[in-house]
Amino acid sequence: MGGIAVLIPAAGASSRMRGADKLLKQVGGRALLRRQAEEALRAVNHVTVTLPDHDHPRAAALAGLPVQLVAVPDASLGMSASLRRGVGMLPRGIDALIVLPADMPELTSEDILMLVQGFRAMPQPTLQQGCAEDGTPGHPVLFPADCFSAIQMLDGDEGARSVLAANRNRLRRVTLPGRRALIDLDTPEAWRDWEKRQEALDPC
Repeated sequence: MGGIAVLIPAAGASSRMRGADKLLKQVGGRALLRRQAEEALRAVNHVTVTLPDHDHPRAAALAGLPVQLVAVPDASLGMSASLRRGVGMLPRGIDALIVLPADMPELTSEDILMLVQGFRAMPQPTLQQGCAEDGTPGHPVLFPADCFSAIQMLDGDEGARSVLAANRNRLRRVTLPGRRALIDLDTPEAWRDWEKRQEALDPC
């Protein structure tokens, strides 16, 4: 049985944060990027994180974690650059890849494992996509190994939407609690509102 890996694309510029780096903001006492990596490591044995370069401050946030760091010098070309390079650097024997966005602070290892278990339970390789309780599709997304070549041909900043569309006949939606499959934080306003909601849930 082959392995399942997680890819965390973290080579973007946080351009909508107006000078701040969203992936270094603190969530539960740790940088968001480190939190994502630690959640992934609880669910799978191999985690790849793409970065603008190996000297980027985000690399320091991952210090001590057994993750594969992949530099993406052409990150300005969009999300596809991270996906292409991340897939290209996967070790042999990987039979599926879960793309876990770096800026979604409510996703957990349990959510990742739900996709893994769904994939393992199917007789044929299927794509697994997290969705909200109301059925709205979101993240994370699991791609079987036979999708890797298509991912490596992506371009632009549309992520892997075209790969999902081409494989919609074997796409399985996995319902995650609440709206955690949809909540991403990429502006100061989104962070402020989310932090207020967290404080209301846990005033201590």
